[in-house]
Amino acid sequence: MGARGVKAVFFDLDNTLVDTAAAGRRAIEEVTPAAPGRGPSRALQAKRRCGEGEARVICDKVQEKLLRESPDAGKTCVTELRISHWQEAIRETSGGEADRELAAECYFLWKATRLRHLTLAEDTRGMLAELRKAVRLLLLTNGDRQTQREKIEACACQPYFDAIVVGGEQKEEKPAPSIFRYCCELLGVQPAECVMVGDSLDTDIQGGLNAGLKATIWLNKTMAAPAATSPVPHYVISSVLDLPAVLQKMEHEINAKLETDRMASSSE
Repeated sequence: MGARGVKAVFFDLDNTLVDTAAAGRRAIEEVTPAAPGRGPSRALQAKRRCGEGEARVICDKVQEKLLRESPDAGKTCVTELRISHWQEAIRETSGGEADRELAAECYFLWKATRLRHLTLAEDTRGMLAELRKAVRLLLLTNGDRQTQREKIEACACQPYFDAIVVGGEQKEEKPAPSIFRYCCELLGVQPAECVMVGDSLDTDIQGGLNAGLKATIWLNKTMAAPAATSPVPHYVISSVLDLPAVLQKMEHEINAKLETDRMASSSE
């Protein structure tokens, strides 16, 4: 499954190996009034005396705030940031002062629900296990240390990797070249022997390009056209399961170049 000259593959976590966005949406759905069980909307109705419709609006506002979080959000305390999302959503919807204790309760209920839905799909597990027979694998994820480690634990992906690097534990995160150099040192490989796979053009792809990796592979699930100013990946896939085929393609391209060079050399 590996390609000639490729000794390691770096994988992003969120929305690459695990569908964090979908897990977050499911968590919001499960905590809306129509959902069974006890979630944030139940707490809102009981403690804030919100009606079902009002509680649903608050949950929807929180989802919007989560989607608008900047990549640098991990530089602040993510717990405080996301509790503030709930406080703001409550205040914007209901008016008055938002109860921080209630906002915190809502956040932790949502967080626990999201973690339950964060899974590493069986076919992805199989792909990683097969790939690891040929190359070394490293998980490289940006974000707050505690948050990312909780996700890693929740989806139980540790056995599939030779090393795991969390940006929040380093001096710099993706796309800084330093974190990629650190990853290479951990695995004992050179940048030109590594491939980066991720869904973010700004962090995964730009970072791989900045670090001089052998190839960058952009996971574009919708196959939407990127902005004209976006960094250009070496390869594009619509599913992480397409990675083995890309590595095989790289092998064929390298072999074809070697053959072309050999023929050119022999004709001189």
